[in-house]
Amino acid sequence: RSHKVLASLATGPRQNNGIFYEIRTYDIKPSRMKEFVELVNKYFHLRTAHSELVGLWTVELGAMNKAVHVWKYDNFAHRTAVRKALANDKDWQGKFISPALTCIEKQHNEVAYLVPWCQLGKPSKEGGVYEWVTFQMKPGGPALWGESFQAAINAHINTGYTKLIGVFHTEYGLLNTVHVIWWNESPDHRAAGRHSAHEDARVVAAVRDSVRFLESQHNMLMIPLACSPLK
Repeated sequence: RSHKVLASLATGPRQNNGIFYEIRTYDIKPSRMKEFVELVNKYFHLRTAHSELVGLWTVELGAMNKAVHVWKYDNFAHRTAVRKALANDKDWQGKFISPALTCIEKQHNEVAYLVPWCQLGKPSKEGGVYEWVTFQMKPGGPALWGESFQAAINAHINTGYTKLIGVFHTEYGLLNTVHVIWWNESPDHRAAGRHSAHEDARVVAAVRDSVRFLESQHNMLMIPLACSPLK
């Protein structure tokens, strides 16, 4: 395999333009989930005034009392400037952060790049549900598994039942992790689509080839909140 092909599958192109995504996951106290969602819907415009929100969801299946949000940054200096501005934003700190912190049990963040062959997508219409699939890959990065993984993703896209939103590869957090976001019209539409996809020889072959690089996987069904740009 040529060096040129390997280079096209590495994370370099995404790192060179600087843009990255921070994935923040909050575990919410079960008794406070309703309050947390109300705070987000009422005050999150104060946060999005500082930087771009890609999406914000609560998890319906695969986990409980969890919120996931994704933020886009031009580079690390941009994130540092945003975090400093947020710390000095009295409205944001007083109206959202102070009450929201009492609702949150645990916070976790990761930094990830879009893989070079993926652009951030949007659903064809509002409504529907999102599936967040996390793949723990064998060490080596996209140069090792990128071609096979891309083929497996494309095989699912080609069945037509689901819409790809993004494929992210971690830079900070648990390394060798890939997060894939899909959009579906409904949970039942997804279930029917997956059932027929698993009977498609092209999908089966592509998945079989890619799993040799896979350690484990986990998925969640997510519902976008009112303030989420991805709805």
